[in-house]
Amino acid sequence: MQGQSAQEIERNIEQFRATFQRVQAEVGRVLVGMPEVIGGIISAIFAGGHVLLEGVPGLGKTLLIKSISQTLGMSFKRIQFTPDLMPSDVTGTQVLTEDESGRRSFIFRPGPLFAHVVLADEINRATAKTQAALLEAMEERQVTVLGETYRLQEPFFVLATQNPIELDGTYPLPEAQLDRFLIKLPVPPPTSHDLKEILRRTTGAAVPEARSVMDEGDAAVTLMQMRKLVRSVFVADPLHDVLVRMLAAVSPQSEHATPLVRKYARFGPGPRGAQSVVLMAKVRALIDGRINLSFEDIKSAFIPALRHRLLLNFQAEADGISSDEILKQVRDAK
Repeated sequence: MQGQSAQEIERNIEQFRATFQRVQAEVGRVLVGMPEVIGGIISAIFAGGHVLLEGVPGLGKTLLIKSISQTLGMSFKRIQFTPDLMPSDVTGTQVLTEDESGRRSFIFRPGPLFAHVVLADEINRATAKTQAALLEAMEERQVTVLGETYRLQEPFFVLATQNPIELDGTYPLPEAQLDRFLIKLPVPPPTSHDLKEILRRTTGAAVPEARSVMDEGDAAVTLMQMRKLVRSVFVADPLHDVLVRMLAAVSPQSEHATPLVRKYARFGPGPRGAQSVVLMAKVRALIDGRINLSFEDIKSAFIPALRHRLLLNFQAEADGISSDEILKQVRDAK
């Protein structure tokens, strides 16, 4: 924000809020309910991060992600993860071709990762080897095939869905894979009122479809500008201190860990978790029309950014304790 006048800053914030609200409203025309999930995904995209959605099949997760990509006017690819999916099916591969003169050469054929928005559908049905094919793409925004590195399009987002691990045919995501996601959001089943509205919208002659709220040519540039604006939000140093103490409270190796964390947690969030909290909190500040962070912003982002990074032990599973419960106790104690 250096070098900008107060009027320019206010105008940028207002444009950010207006775009967020337009996207949210347009997706809401297609999807019924789930306001927190829709808002969380859009916030993560504006912050430049990936999103993991968890819920049983049939709740509209795939439709939600596809609708958001259409609303943003971004290129979209879908990967259906299955146990027999190979890494080359995700990244692409070198193909031997022959030209008119008979000369043979290898040409790279890009996989479905080469899009702005990639839906990794039922990501935890694939083996760890295939899941690992996403690691380099999600962190470095590139893929390496047979020693050659290929840059992905910017902006690049992986929006993944996973089934609860209690379902048959699922593989728990490795910790390194989970840590690549900015936030994790549970997708709840619809209420009776929402289910009635779903039936009304989806079983008639006209089924609503999401429309782009951005010019297709400017969508990528606009999102990159929003990402830059998010990182420009000011954070006072005492708020960093507060967040560091909260992270220490949920780290079992720390002397400041709470009794619940010491009893049930195996590993706590790392630095990437703290970064995720700050980025999501900055988006919330901008949505509220502020260029400075507040403690309430941090509290709102604390659980979504850390629930998949707080790894629990078998005792927690036996006692029915979830990471959300532990994080909520720490968040509300501050």
